[in-house]
Amino acid sequence: MIAPNPEFLSTAIEAVVRAGDMQIAKFGKNVRVQKKGSIDLVTEVDLEVETMFRAMIAERFPDHDVLAEEMDVASRGARHRWVFDPLDGTTNFAHGVPIFCASLALEIDGEAIVAAVYDPNRRELFTAEKGVGSWLNGERLQASTNATVLESMLVTGFPYNVHQEADAFLRVFGQVLKQARAIRRLGSAAIDICWVAAGRMDGFWEAALKPWDTRAAALILEEAGGTVTSMTGGPWDPHAGDIVATNGLIHDEVLKVLKS
Repeated sequence: MIAPNPEFLSTAIEAVVRAGDMQIAKFGKNVRVQKKGSIDLVTEVDLEVETMFRAMIAERFPDHDVLAEEMDVASRGARHRWVFDPLDGTTNFAHGVPIFCASLALEIDGEAIVAAVYDPNRRELFTAEKGVGSWLNGERLQASTNATVLESMLVTGFPYNVHQEADAFLRVFGQVLKQARAIRRLGSAAIDICWVAAGRMDGFWEAALKPWDTRAAALILEEAGGTVTSMTGGPWDPHAGDIVATNGLIHDEVLKVLKS
């Protein structure tokens, strides 16, 4: 296992907190919004935050790569790669809904070793180090102990192509709805998974996600004792798009319901 460099975690924390401050400074204001797709939005804040972060990494770690949502910058094949979502929950942000965050993970040779997610509305900082643990504002995280889907509150999201595939997604949603205590849809995959790590939710599933949506939060959940796989139950690939993330105890049952 790669020993984390303390400077990596401190940089991750500084970056997401600074991003959150920039988000809050313009939240509820007349922010410029553009469309990347029919329902996929990008705001000036997404771009400003990513610009800030890329400058930070270029100054501190000029030999590192950055994979982020808004700017298509070619990879140089570096061993170290920062995976960053400058504003996870852009649609919420654009509509004045206070559920959004900044999400950041550092990979070394493809393995996530450090993660930070900051929710500026609740001032909640989720952090993790591979093999060390995960924390919320310095307090150790532990996933819930609910052992059945019937006891569980689950959370999900719908992809940007939901209008084209609505029937398929609704069928899956309906199957889970029949089994679970409750389902929520918050609009930020990173917050969804962090809330599973915090025991507020018991499980999360979604398709068609990007690495910056999930890379950091998945490490935070795993270090809190949770389980992350693909929807078929195989190893999770952050580039494949689909994810099932649970407290571990209900994981097999969630997979079974999804497959049904």
